Order: sequence, then structure tokens, then C-alpha cells
Amino acid sequence: MSKYAFGVDIGGTTVKIGLFDKDGCVLDKWEIPTVKDNEGAAILPDVAESLRAKMEEKGIQLSDIKGIGVGVPGAVDDEGTAVNGAVNLGWGVFNIPKVLNGYLDVPVKAANDANVAAFGEMWQGGGKGYDNMVAVTLGTGVGGGIIIGGKILSGATGAGGEIGHMHVEDAETESCGCKNKGCLEQYASATGIVRLAKRRLAKDDKASVLREGTISAKSVFDAVKAGDEVAVEIAEQFGEYLGKGLANVAAVVNPEIFVIGGGVSKAGDILISYVEPVFQKYAFTACRGAKFALATLGNDAGIYGAAGLILREDV
Repeated sequence: MSKYAFGVDIGGTTVKIGLFDKDGCVLDKWEIPTVKDNEGAAILPDVAESLRAKMEEKGIQLSDIKGIGVGVPGAVDDEGTAVNGAVNLGWGVFNIPKVLNGYLDVPVKAANDANVAAFGEMWQGGGKGYDNMVAVTLGTGVGGGIIIGGKILSGATGAGGEIGHMHVEDAETESCGCKNKGCLEQYASATGIVRLAKRRLAKDDKASVLREGTISAKSVFDAVKAGDEVAVEIAEQFGEYLGKGLANVAAVVNPEIFVIGGGVSKAGDILISYVEPVFQKYAFTACRGAKFALATLGNDAGIYGAAGLILREDV
């Protein structure tokens, strides 16, 4: 009987890897560099070599491995094909399980990294116990992952869950990274919060600690906690955008819970306190029961979710 699974989270700088037992407990975790030279040709061979080395170190046979789950940036279809390539890895379009199977003959499943991280939070993190969940990652951008009935909702081209690119503001004059204007991540990401802060400070000369030093999402929420009135206004504006956006998401997928992660979420429960009331105000009545929680797995969400693709029998 297979006893173990590997969870692999391939990022632009490092590949995070975890060895899990059949119950989903992490037994070991480590990183290897992501070598992007020659169109990323060495990435999967390097992963396979690292897995073999760990198996040898632990005395694990290939027959003991139930499978390998892989999270990669970019859209991935249900067959594990990077449908648009993974540009920041240098990859073109190819089937990830098929290639990795050429090095290790065990079952392989692959999915988009944000969706895999969401799956990890549902399986073993902040969303544990809920099969209908939306993960919201507030970092440099706004990422999302949607889990319905315990399964990742990836959509026709693997782009499901890209909630950061919902249109939420008609009056925006600056372009988002996606080239559109008025996307949610222009207001609810770390960089978006800084944008809101700079615009608010430019409106008048009202005293604020934010006028001193460099503005960041952290400094804004630290100022909120200290009672800074201008910072509170900025947090309210942030909450208005994100709360309305998530109300729209709820009307479409009706989650039991929203799990908020990413660097901005380090502000803690005070962040949720600005989002949840707005959500309750605008959400469709039948969707207002959705709970809010903070993510708990941090940077390990990807390896947990990747392993979960293998260990969860119903995926």
C-alpha cells in the first residue's frame, strides 16, 4: 500500500517540496532553486532528482509513493497541461504529468499554483472542514482560488478564480498589470492600498503618521491600530472595494467561507473587520452566511495543496 505523497510548489525563484504521509501530515520539507535557463528545461528533471534523493535518504521505495502533486504559475487545464505556458518559468505549452512521469513512474497531478494553495487551505488550513471555499490572496496583486464541493474550480482554460481582475471601478485612470483599468487588485492588494493611501494624503493636509516615512500596507494597518483617522479612512475604502468584490463572488459560487491570506493578511482580524460588514451589506441574502477567516498555512499552502491533489480520494 502506498504510504507517501510529494507536494511540489514551483515558483519563479525556488521550488518548495514536501513529503507527506497518507494522512496528510508533512514529514519533511525543503527547497531547491528554480533554474530557468534554456526555457526552464531543467526544472522538472531537477525536481525528479531531488525527490529521488529524498527517497534514498528516507529509505522509501517508488512503490511506497502514491503520487506527486504539482502547483505551477499560469493556467493549467484538467489534464495538467500548462495551456498558455508558464511564462515566468520560461515554459511553453506542455503536459506536466507526462513530462514528470518520464523521470518517475508514479501518478502525477498538476494545477495552477494559486488554486493549489487554496486547496491546501481548504484541506489542512484556515478553511479546514469546509468544502465550498474561496481563498483570497492579498499580496502584490490579488489572487484567488475557488473550491466547490471539495474540488478546484479551474474553468475552461484554467483561469478560474482570477478575482483580482474583476472590474470594480469605472473612474480609474491608471492601468492594471493586465492592461485593463479599475481591477480589484488596484485597490485591495498591497500596492493598491499604497495607491489609496497616496491619493488620500494628496487630498488635504490632515495630520497623519502616514506622512512620515515610506507608506506600505503594513504601515497603513499599523496606523489604523493606533487610531490614525486618515489611515482609518483608507482602510474603509479598501474594505469597501474588497467587500463589494467578494459579495459579487458569493453571488456566483456561494461559498461557506472566505479564507484571506497573503502578506496584507498579516494585519490580522482588523483587516476582516473592514471587509466583512461591507460584504454583509451588499451580498445576496442567501449568501450572507459565508464566514471569514485568516489563512494559516502561509508559504506552505502550495505544498499542502499539491499533496492533497494526490491524497484526497475525491479530487
